Amino acid sequence: MHEILVQMNNFFQSMGIQGLALNSFIESFFLVPPPDILLITMDLAKPQSALYYALICTIFSALGGIVGYLIGIFGGRPVFNFLFKNKHEQFDNVERLYNKYGTLAVFFSAFTPIPYKVFTIASGILCMNFPKFLLASFFGRGLRFFIVSIVLMLFGEMIKQYIEWVILAVTVVIILFFVILYKKRNAFK
Repeated sequence: MHEILVQMNNFFQSMGIQGLALNSFIESFFLVPPPDILLITMDLAKPQSALYYALICTIFSALGGIVGYLIGIFGGRPVFNFLFKNKHEQFDNVERLYNKYGTLAVFFSAFTPIPYKVFTIASGILCMNFPKFLLASFFGRGLRFFIVSIVLMLFGEMIKQYIEWVILAVTVVIILFFVILYKKRNAFK
């Protein structure tokens, strides 16, 4: 499997910016290497274009997320209903939770190493509000790719091995922000 992913990454890399766009698009709904690998390589090779590369990743990943959403709407629900045909109550509970917290789930899957493609398809299956899905996807993916590119522009090769830690640290800060916001909001009720 590792060899197949390496070959896919080499294929996308051979296409340059178009490969970066294609990789970002497909990775949002299908199993291919994450675009971060190619983004890092391209950022290090041409730091002056890093923000442009991050923008390409963001736009095409969000567009690919729409495809994942559509897969969920048109193909996922019948399969999901078949697999859980005797568990309608549990499915309804999951759907209620997703309707309440789905925007955060999509945002964090778009931003962190959690498989974003699972959440794009699940969002379609569970009929998540599409504008909220799109905003969470766009901002989550954008934040992720721009952080990678900006950090690489500022620190170059020496920070490359710590990129996942940088993303994890920012994730923790964002979670803490939402927890504090939630607690303050509930304290005034």
